[in-house]
Amino acid sequence: MRSVPLVAPRRLELVESPLPEGPREGELLLRMRAVGLCGSDLHWWAEGRIHSTPARYPQILGHEPVGEVLAVGAGAENFRPGDLVSVEPSLTCGHCEYCIAGRHNLCVHARFQGGPDAPGFLRDYAVIPVHNADRVPAGLSVHQATLIEPLAVWVHVFELESVRLGDTVAVLGAGSIGLLGIAMAKQAGAEMVLACDRVPHRLELARRMGADEAVLTGERDFRELVMDRTRGRGVDVAFDAAGAPETIALGLRCVRPGGTLVLIGIPEPLEFAVDLHAALAKELRIQAVRRSNHKGAQAAALLAAGRIPTELITHRLPLERAQEGFEILHSYADGVGKLVFDFDLKG
Repeated sequence: MRSVPLVAPRRLELVESPLPEGPREGELLLRMRAVGLCGSDLHWWAEGRIHSTPARYPQILGHEPVGEVLAVGAGAENFRPGDLVSVEPSLTCGHCEYCIAGRHNLCVHARFQGGPDAPGFLRDYAVIPVHNADRVPAGLSVHQATLIEPLAVWVHVFELESVRLGDTVAVLGAGSIGLLGIAMAKQAGAEMVLACDRVPHRLELARRMGADEAVLTGERDFRELVMDRTRGRGVDVAFDAAGAPETIALGLRCVRPGGTLVLIGIPEPLEFAVDLHAALAKELRIQAVRRSNHKGAQAAALLAAGRIPTELITHRLPLERAQEGFEILHSYADGVGKLVFDFDLKG
């Protein structure tokens, strides 16, 4: 089968790999149909690490997959060949204190498919535990279904810090995660969603996803905009989807007293200064988020109901052009929003 491992910083190679073994009991054999490219994949590709965890070459990336069931192991009879499924990428133990408490994303034995400890899905075939599969609802294309995994992150975000009817919201960073967050906030009843980004073409994507106003950070003071639109109060909730030290600092300054800053983006620097005095002075709540906690079914239902726009998907490439796809997204080229690798396309 084809696979595209990361073999060195910023270098992917198309290679032939052995077929995975299985399915064994409780497993599904999948033929991959499409995989979305995530910003965290870019961290592995561009920086060779996420925070202090180094890449382990060769490492197969890709954790926003849609696959077609080819074979079903014993005990997995709820699925049948031909079913389309999305995949929860975190392999968890099921018996540590966090799994038992329903907080699977904090499992102390977790292995993340696409990280150094378990291969991701930029490969033709994969065997997965059946409990990591969520059926793709009828009516969703394989491209649209790649949004299930990143949207599941937002379902989990709203478990931790919901947007309430009439809230004002800031979204810092309009990459694919930020764009989905804009749509989720509007669906939850936000009165106003203000967004910012440093890439000009993302502003129009943000507006299409529901932002009431989207501005370029290099051209306009975003805090000034927030204070103008909220009459000096600040937003109820700010979502940092960029992970940059400057956007985290900006979020602290934009939130109203007693409001919340939610950290979703992955910072590139290992260490950086944060003005906690700003948080203390306003008694802010700072909520960090880790992955999606098995919320794929809920995310799939939102997409199937048409409640989340899918116009952020702008590019589709065959697996053979994976290196090009990473380069496009890393350089913000060609008006890219969400990029999807389509395994049925020919190179």
